[in-house]
Amino acid sequence: MKPDKLLLELEQLLEQCNYTLRKERGSFRGNNCVIEGDRLVIINKNKPIESQVGTIARILSDIDLSAIYIKPAVKKELNILWERLVLSPRSSIDELDFL
Repeated sequence: MKPDKLLLELEQLLEQCNYTLRKERGSFRGNNCVIEGDRLVIINKNKPIESQVGTIARILSDIDLSAIYIKPAVKKELNILWERLVLSPRSSIDELDFL
């Protein structure tokens, strides 16, 4: 699956999990948070698509996705990304080439 298509699919998954996605510019990695009860994910739009995919995959790894339908091709890519997350130390996640 192409990185840009995967990014769109992962963004839709976040929305199905009731997260609001914001893409901002700046010198930050990207992460999720809860502000006044609203779940928010902020992605650095200056980062390459692969890094954005990695950030969203890391966030999705902490969410229970059992009640959400995930397309088989997307699930396959997510499993590959999650496998890499398990094998890699958390401090260097954004530096990995996920695709």
